[in-house]
Amino acid sequence: MSTIAAIGCGYWGKNLVRNFWELKALQALYDVDEKRLKEMKSLYPPVNIANNLAEILRDDSIDGVVVATPAESHYEIAKEALLAGKDVFVEKPLALRVREGKDLVALAEEREKILMVGHLLEYHPGIIKLKEMISAGELGKINYIHSTRLNLGKFRTEENILWSFAPHDISVILLLLGEMPREVSAHGGSYLNQGVADVTMTTMDFSSGVKSHIFVSWLHPYKEQKLVIVGDRKMAVFDDVAPKDKLLLFSHRIDWIDRVPVPRKEDVEVVDFEMEEPLKVECRHFLDCVHNRKKPKTGGENGLRVLEILNLCQQSLQEGGKVLRFGRQRLQDIFIHETSCVDEPCEIGEGTRIWHYCHIMEGAAIGRNCSIGQNVFVGRGVRIGDNAKIQNNVSLYEGVIIEDDVFCGPSMVFTNVINPRSFISRRKEFKETLVRRGTTIGANATLLCGHTIGRYALIGAGAVVTEDIPDYAIVAGNPAKVIGHVCQCGVRLKFDCSIATCSSCGLEFRKDGGAVTQL
Repeated sequence: MSTIAAIGCGYWGKNLVRNFWELKALQALYDVDEKRLKEMKSLYPPVNIANNLAEILRDDSIDGVVVATPAESHYEIAKEALLAGKDVFVEKPLALRVREGKDLVALAEEREKILMVGHLLEYHPGIIKLKEMISAGELGKINYIHSTRLNLGKFRTEENILWSFAPHDISVILLLLGEMPREVSAHGGSYLNQGVADVTMTTMDFSSGVKSHIFVSWLHPYKEQKLVIVGDRKMAVFDDVAPKDKLLLFSHRIDWIDRVPVPRKEDVEVVDFEMEEPLKVECRHFLDCVHNRKKPKTGGENGLRVLEILNLCQQSLQEGGKVLRFGRQRLQDIFIHETSCVDEPCEIGEGTRIWHYCHIMEGAAIGRNCSIGQNVFVGRGVRIGDNAKIQNNVSLYEGVIIEDDVFCGPSMVFTNVINPRSFISRRKEFKETLVRRGTTIGANATLLCGHTIGRYALIGAGAVVTEDIPDYAIVAGNPAKVIGHVCQCGVRLKFDCSIATCSSCGLEFRKDGGAVTQL
């Protein structure tokens, strides 16, 4: 039996705790709120209460973690857990930024770990039955879908109603239709907290001709969770709040008489299915995936697709409901030279300039205000932070991560495999190279993969880096060796009794052995 630790046991987390306990898999709990922990301990005495997150991640007896913390912390906690070798079940949304979602998906794949997202309705027996009916053609051609998720409270300030409620409806619509939308738009209103939408209406248009509407609100006088699917043969209504008869089928038809549409209403048909708590089904599925190393039904890629839609809807919301198209939609202040090839989908931040003959592969993420020089290749899954400068003839292969303010000199070289052979696939052996913030890499330098270049380091021209480089280090030669230290501003530091003051900007540093830190 796989063992699980729950991180966060508040509003929704306590339900996850209960289900994993009933499935005899819950081993440990952690929450920043000590009052909650005491309450959980009284309900589940045998469960270990951790003092901090690190204690759970260090515990080799724990196979997987369940992240049910506020949405803004999902990315950091899930990433730490994956890096610690844990399988991860993270509540929706996967993250708050597409780049973060891609990072988690890539990391899970690289570490061969389970990454599952809590899109609960995809495990609801009624939704599963509805999917079967649509796939069998019982409703005919789907014309449109209307979804409502309404309630009074629970009000949030770290995320708006779009991010809090709509992921459920988006994930279900994608499941039922089996396609991504072509265009989206979102309108909303903020009434309780300035800038935090309490009500939104989202429209998604699909290439198949289907149009969907999602109306969500936490400022509504009654609770409603209803999904209406209109086909050209039959119509279906899924009402998740109804105590019974949750799935109804209507055989209404439209007759054309004298070229005028006339509705013909028929009796409603109750669709029977065997009901089981969806959350129990979802939790059991995660345990099954952990134990049998199966791909989750709502894996990281599923969560990422929903995240991409939410991100575009949020952009539309901020632009007054502007219709935005997937794929070739670009911010106006991004420059991409006509000779460059940019595969979709990828992420390019505003203010970034991509010059002649570059190739940006799908799944790459480039930050804001970057300069990508001539003949640069950016591979699948590569992440480049804000304000980076990649000079001519540089190739960034899968596994390379560039943080903010990094400078890569002309023709410098990244690698991602230690022992390449043209006739042997090494894809599962790609090693990550992390270049931390503010680093400068000189022309024609070579970085062997699997190493971390510290913050504000300076790699000399032609150097061959074969090991980790500490913060603020100057390295040169083959193999590269530390020959000094440098300030953030690029001026060489001179230490006197382990203390150095930059002669240009006045920043102070301390040297302790081989490590340099800013005071």
